[in-house]
Amino acid sequence: MSLLGILAGLGLLVALAFRGWSVLLLAPIAALIAALFSGEPLLAHWTQTFMGSASQFLAQFFPLFLLGALFGKLMEDSGSVTAIADFTIRKLGHERAILAVVLASALVTYGGVSLFVAFFVIGPMAQELFRAARVPRHLMPAAIALGTSTFTMSALPGTPSIQKAIPMPFFGTTPFAAPGLGIVASVIMFAFGMWWLNRAEAKSRHTGQDPDDTGTAKQPQHVKTVKIARERATTAHEFDPAELDHGQTAAVPPPAFVAAIPLVVVIVVNLAMSLVILPRLDVSFLAEPRWGGTSLSAVGGVWAVVTALACAIVAVLVANFRRLPTLRETVDAGANASVLPAFSVASLVGFGAVVAEMPAFAMVRDWVLGISGGPLVSLAAATNVLAALTGSASGGLTIALDALGSTYLALAMDIGMDPALLHRVAVISSGTLDSLPHNGAVVTLLAVCGSTHRESYFDIVMVGIVSAILALVAVIVLGSVFGSF
Repeated sequence: MSLLGILAGLGLLVALAFRGWSVLLLAPIAALIAALFSGEPLLAHWTQTFMGSASQFLAQFFPLFLLGALFGKLMEDSGSVTAIADFTIRKLGHERAILAVVLASALVTYGGVSLFVAFFVIGPMAQELFRAARVPRHLMPAAIALGTSTFTMSALPGTPSIQKAIPMPFFGTTPFAAPGLGIVASVIMFAFGMWWLNRAEAKSRHTGQDPDDTGTAKQPQHVKTVKIARERATTAHEFDPAELDHGQTAAVPPPAFVAAIPLVVVIVVNLAMSLVILPRLDVSFLAEPRWGGTSLSAVGGVWAVVTALACAIVAVLVANFRRLPTLRETVDAGANASVLPAFSVASLVGFGAVVAEMPAFAMVRDWVLGISGGPLVSLAAATNVLAALTGSASGGLTIALDALGSTYLALAMDIGMDPALLHRVAVISSGTLDSLPHNGAVVTLLAVCGSTHRESYFDIVMVGIVSAILALVAVIVLGSVFGSF
């Protein structure tokens, strides 16, 4: 009965979340269903297990949600995202339209801008570019997805994304964990994705397909798009799309080099904090009960990203103060945009914590750990399955590591494996099967591009799932043979 309760709770969560129901309500209900079938005390699991785990997640990661969303909103309203995307597109030109959209999307998201901000800014620009270059419109969502949701999110070292941050307290790592393997994975994702998109474009030209004959869907009204995004997307990434309409965008965007300064600041400060500054600090005081008896390895990664985002926010304000006519509204919108995603993911984490306490979970854990191929393969399988079921890379990753992270770390220590390798495999795994049709980012992207699953989803699968799985396999093989590098 205990296992049946877990499956019933998970099934309810997945089915109703796909229909737009709030995870804030679904997650505790699903957790209570699992506890009910197991004969466990319901109220105790809700207030102690569920809320205890959810609050711990918020205590660890809410600063990242807050500063990340604020940074993204400032970059949007200052016109910086538009300036960077426009510069990239103009330099590459119409003859390389797909590459221009991919690189423009990658540049802003690698620097820390939320992919939802990138969707709403780059989407209309990509639509005009594809029309002028006569590239079939149905390829536009896949091109944006390749730049925003693959190698910059999970593979390139140093990205200040929440997915990169989640494994850091579990494994004592930094956003630059296993940088060589991350670069290899990035090259594979980018190369395969570009090969597929160029092949699809060439095939369309060969068959004489008109760029606008990919269906009858039109660009939706912005309000409708934001509504769809909020219903489905708040567990997918760290920005509430409902706040995009608040504040005011600069009438004249900054020069591209000025717009890029905050992105450079994020990467440089993140690198300096992770590899130079924090390792030289005396933080022995963290072991005191006053600070939770923790260590630098448990908090250093989060500190590095928080500091990098804070410095980047200052850089945006200094460089674009006169371009932000409604600064208070912009700042308020950025801060508000962090709350719903943070609490939604925390609710998924609470659900996972309750499930992990059920008697039947021991059987599930033993089955996962018993997957042949070693800890890297079983970690990849567990993260993939949970990310797929929840439609959330961050939610699936946190549930997996909350339940099994300490076990995987102990296994790695026993065989002399660098925890950085676990970090890299876990993050890439979270960004593969999370892109199933019910994923909030996929639904939002299709809505922004005025496309449908029937028209564009297969191309998203190829560039967002297949490329990531190929990269994941390569990282597991290389990591197993050569270790972390």
